[in-house]
Amino acid sequence: MRHSDRITKAVRHPVLSAAVLAVMLAGTSALTLGQENEDQAGPVVIEKQGSFVVGGTVITAPGTFDPTRFPTTPDGQTFHGDHAYAFYQIPVDARSLPLVMWHGGGQFSKTWETTPDGREGYQNIFLRRGWATYIFDQPRRGRAGRSTVATTITPTPGEQAVFSNFRLGIWPNFFPGVQFSRDPEALNQYWRQQTPNTGPSGVPERGLITDAAAALFAKTGPAVLLTHSASGILGWLTALKTSNVRAIVAYEPGSFVFPDGELPAPITLYSGTLSNPGVTVPLADFQKLTKIPIQIIFGDNIPTTPNPVPGLENWRGFILHARQFADAVNRHGGDVQFIHLPDIRVYGNTHFAFSDLNSLQIADLLSQYLNEKGLDKRGEKHE
Repeated sequence: MRHSDRITKAVRHPVLSAAVLAVMLAGTSALTLGQENEDQAGPVVIEKQGSFVVGGTVITAPGTFDPTRFPTTPDGQTFHGDHAYAFYQIPVDARSLPLVMWHGGGQFSKTWETTPDGREGYQNIFLRRGWATYIFDQPRRGRAGRSTVATTITPTPGEQAVFSNFRLGIWPNFFPGVQFSRDPEALNQYWRQQTPNTGPSGVPERGLITDAAAALFAKTGPAVLLTHSASGILGWLTALKTSNVRAIVAYEPGSFVFPDGELPAPITLYSGTLSNPGVTVPLADFQKLTKIPIQIIFGDNIPTTPNPVPGLENWRGFILHARQFADAVNRHGGDVQFIHLPDIRVYGNTHFAFSDLNSLQIADLLSQYLNEKGLDKRGEKHE
C-alpha cells in the first residue's frame, strides 16, 4: 500500500469555522507574527506559583495504632492516596479564566512542559500570553502516583509500536513532512516522558479520576479545560460534574459521550474488531455539554481506508466518532468546532500537535478560538 493511500486527504467538514480557515490561509498572518514575537520574548513574570493535591481517598487498617511498637505495623494506621496533583503559575495581570491542562494515557504533566526537542511548551507559551496555567496529574499517574490499590508494573518494550500509535511514522521511518524533530535526542526525550499507572486506571476508575478533576475545578473556579487523547472522555465526564468547566479544547480525544439511545454504530477495523464510539449518558446530563464551547483538534496521517498497522488504523475510528460526537452536540443545540488540521492546510501534525515543531501555530489556533468565544478577557469575575 502506498503512503498516499494510508494517509488522510484534506476533506472539509461543515463544523469547521470559516474564520479559522481565513486566518490559516492568510499570507502574512497573525500566526506568523505571534510566532516571531514569542521567539524573541524576554522573561516570564509570574505573580504566584505553587502546587497542591485534590480529591483522593483514605484507607484505614483494622486494629489499634501502638506508637511504642517497633517496627511499626499497619494496625490502626491510615493511607492517603488516589488524589490528583496540580502545579500552577499565575502571571501578572492574568486573564480571568485559567487554563487547566490534562495529559493523555501513559503521560503526565510533562506533556505540557518543555517539548521533546527543547522548546517552550504550552505551559510557558500561554503564561506569556497572560493565562494562569494549571498542569494536572490524574490519580495514580506521575506525581499523583500514591494508589490505594496495588498493581504490578512490568517493563514491557513497545516504543516502536508507539512510534506508529502517535503517528510519527512507521518505525524506523518518519512520515514525510511530519512535524517532529529528527534529532535522536528529541525521540529519547519523547520516550522518557511516558509513565506507568501505579494502580488500576481503566473504565471502572473513571469516577474516581473525574471526582478528583471536579475537585480541582472547585479550587480553580471557572476555567478552560485542555484535554489530550485518553483524557478526552474524562474531560467530557468531568464537565458533567462541575459547572466550572467553561470550555473544552480536546486534542485528539479517543472516546466520547452520547445521549441514551444515540450511540453511533461502530465500524469494523482492519483486524476485524469493532471501534468503540464511547458511552451513553442521560440526555439531561449530555445537554450540559451543549452549554459550553468545545473545540476538537485532529492532526495528520490518519488513514481513510482500512490499514494493517493497528496504531494507525485505530485513528480511523477515533476521528469518525469525534465527528459524530460534534454532530450530536450541535444537533442538540451545542457549539462544537471540529478541526482536522490538513483541512486548513496545516500538515504533518502527530498525536501531540501542541508540542510538534509548529506548536506555536497550533497555539495560535487556540488563542484565536478563545478570543472568538470571549474567554480571554481580563478583569472579569466569573460566577
